[in-house]
Amino acid sequence: MRLAVLNIVGLSESLLGPHMPELTAFAEKHGRQSHVPEFPAVTCTAQSSITTGTPPGWHGIVANGWYDRESAEVRFWKQSNAIVHGEKLWDTLRREIPGFTCAKLFWWYNMHSSADFSITPRPLYPADGRKVFDVHTQPMRMREEIKQDLGEFPFRAFWGPAAGIESSQWIADSAKWVETKHSPTLSLVYLPHLDYPLQKDGPLAPNIPAELGKIDALAGDLIRFYEQRGVRVIILSEYGISPVKRPIHLNRLFRAKGWLSIKDELGRETLDCGGCRAFAVADHQVAHIYVNDPSIRDEVMDLLDNTPGIDEVRTPANNWGNGIATDRAGDFIAVAEPDAWFTYYFWEDDAVAPDYARTIDIHRKPGYDPCELFIDPAIRFPKLEIAKFLLKKKLGLRGLMEVIPLDASLVKGSHGRDKVPENERPVLLGTRTPVHSAADVHRLLLDLVREKEA
Repeated sequence: MRLAVLNIVGLSESLLGPHMPELTAFAEKHGRQSHVPEFPAVTCTAQSSITTGTPPGWHGIVANGWYDRESAEVRFWKQSNAIVHGEKLWDTLRREIPGFTCAKLFWWYNMHSSADFSITPRPLYPADGRKVFDVHTQPMRMREEIKQDLGEFPFRAFWGPAAGIESSQWIADSAKWVETKHSPTLSLVYLPHLDYPLQKDGPLAPNIPAELGKIDALAGDLIRFYEQRGVRVIILSEYGISPVKRPIHLNRLFRAKGWLSIKDELGRETLDCGGCRAFAVADHQVAHIYVNDPSIRDEVMDLLDNTPGIDEVRTPANNWGNGIATDRAGDFIAVAEPDAWFTYYFWEDDAVAPDYARTIDIHRKPGYDPCELFIDPAIRFPKLEIAKFLLKKKLGLRGLMEVIPLDASLVKGSHGRDKVPENERPVLLGTRTPVHSAADVHRLLLDLVREKEA
């Protein structure tokens, strides 16, 4: 007997019901519960706690990205599995169970993992400046094999204004492909669809029931596929999504205090993190504050305490103790109020915003940008703008696809807080064994695989 874990991003108790008949029926039959989210309640932190069974103080993943003081760079969405400290659950099970294998499909920190089969989004970056959408796999030969059978991964449906169900469908198809060819003992499958409309439009938007139906049908089909092959299925999520209406621009507040170092790059402003006296790295409803000038530490704390929209300010050491997490997380951690979230914005005039601000650029931006889910409503003919960019690209010319808005008020959903209503907590469906944390989920998954192999 084997186990498949379907990670349906953004799923919470508030969404289950008549619009999700497949998952609701599965939950009623096999068990449903929720648990307190990991802090911060973001993808990389939650997944790392599930795969290691330890808190961020041990595995070190304090957000989806953070400031590296040694390189003086903000690094978001890095992919090396070595960034996550601690033993992973597939390594534990491989030691115990002869012949154990694990498939890790689109869970993060998937490159050069010790999982037997892995697929992760990874563009190619030729030296001429192009960006070519692709995936990275382990074993490497699987990349061409699966693309030949399933077609190219629909990268534009994985993130950006065109994000939608197509990427989750391809991932589900890849899970079936890996199961059919390799029958892994444990399959970890990431299904991101709900993350897009819930962040973009908010959980209360009128279009959400239709989006719930899309992922529900896809998940129901995948559940039946696995169960027909004798594989037990567990459904989990990393966090729920809260409705928001207030963006907080911490770096603009810091700039007004004279704490930022701004560099002019060909007429555009960029953030010189190493030269800043203090700055914020924003990640949804959590922001890490790095104070490079100790003499203003009290002033920074006072500003955070008196900024509308900030619910509380924590220190990494008090939150996690001394260690890798505290080294990475900076000096303060600001937590937004339930209806607020943090932007990375540091410019005061949109005319001199950095060149990446209006593009999809998850690695260059010094913080998370959910506005990448939108096309700027001020662009009269967005399809024409995109077509012009693609034509330039086809002709071998360089350019920027500047279609992303700089209006943070467009964003209607966010996450990251650990203190959320019970119906906005992450869920666990498919078992009645009580869990209270991501570490409990880790131990449950170990026990289920062990039990099935006994």
